Amino acid sequence: MDLWRIDDFADALTSLSDNTVAAYTSDLRSFAAWCARSELLDPAQIKRTTVRRYLAHLTTRQFARRTIARKTAAIRRYYRWLVASGCAEVDPTSGVSVPAGPGRLPRVLDQRELAGLLDGAVPDGEPDWRRRRDDAVLELLYGSGLRVGELCGLQVSSLSLSSGAATVWGKGAKERRVPVSEPAVRAVSRWLAIRAEVLPPEAGDTLFGNERGRALTPRDVRRIIDRRSPTPTHPHALRHTFATHLLDGGADLRAVQELLGHTDVATTQRYTHVSRERLSAAYREAHPRA
Repeated sequence: MDLWRIDDFADALTSLSDNTVAAYTSDLRSFAAWCARSELLDPAQIKRTTVRRYLAHLTTRQFARRTIARKTAAIRRYYRWLVASGCAEVDPTSGVSVPAGPGRLPRVLDQRELAGLLDGAVPDGEPDWRRRRDDAVLELLYGSGLRVGELCGLQVSSLSLSSGAATVWGKGAKERRVPVSEPAVRAVSRWLAIRAEVLPPEAGDTLFGNERGRALTPRDVRRIIDRRSPTPTHPHALRHTFATHLLDGGADLRAVQELLGHTDVATTQRYTHVSRERLSAAYREAHPRA
């Protein structure tokens, strides 16, 4: 594995977010381990046919197309780095494309799931501080459409509750201003009223913390979802639901793009497909001659 110099590659990815670097690193380690099973221990041994076989393997394992695309991007970027560093002469990813397949539409939570997450009953024995924190976390994820990493990075000074807004740092360290819904303002205010009693002084300006008094992590957020959701779901589903509900309500696509922090409007356009699908489903269920 040392021949792959994956840690050196990760150190060179200074323009990417921490989450993307972690994903690319994990993707490359998986690829290197798969190659090792065929006794391909040196990245210079990898040929185009090897990469194509690996992508076919992922497809057979029924990975989502977006996941395969990300893994392909990781391998492609890695080999470009190897070639630029003089550690490889040939890029085996040249001419390799992601296998075609149906794209997975973002999942939108229904009203029952949203109600369970945002207004569910307090479990027996749950401490008040945790209920207040979890309420604020979930209201911000849905009410402002935040990425999990953006929520975990929020500072108390990021918020302007009086004006119903927050400043977040998105992908590529890009700053943007997002609205904070009235339910989120109320929930965050309730959390702030006891925050100093829960988090130690060394937590600094961090808005949310976990049971250990450290800054909230994406894993902590997933645990919150698992405790509160009536059905298995993922934190990102709240962001999908936020965007889809805005478009269902007639919001302008460019405005939604700005709120989500998407660089390319094409990324936002996939939510219009979700909205159309929801409208079609409603038509089929409700119209007597559908």
